[in-house]
Amino acid sequence: MVTEWGRPSHAEDTALIVSELATNALLHGCVHDRLFQVRLVLTEKVLRIEVSDPRGDRPVRVRTTERTDTFGRGLLLVDHLATRWGTAPRVVGKTVFAELALAL
Repeated sequence: MVTEWGRPSHAEDTALIVSELATNALLHGCVHDRLFQVRLVLTEKVLRIEVSDPRGDRPVRVRTTERTDTFGRGLLLVDHLATRWGTAPRVVGKTVFAELALAL
């Protein structure tokens, strides 16, 4: 989709961010019969990636990991790749978003 929007240079970062946020939603944000939703929004200035899940009671946080840990670095990657990221509450659940700035 990102390539179709004329932003091929952002495709790999977008795919990695979606993968990390979707994995977090599956592992920490889903409940039985209520999954997650991925939404991409392109504006003139940013490409915004949103992943919403039904678990608003579970805060999102960057974890401290040890060198030998095999997981727990997803938000560190998002923080490194994104221009800005954060969370927003929903009526049911939360949305975790990441934005990639676009060159004008």
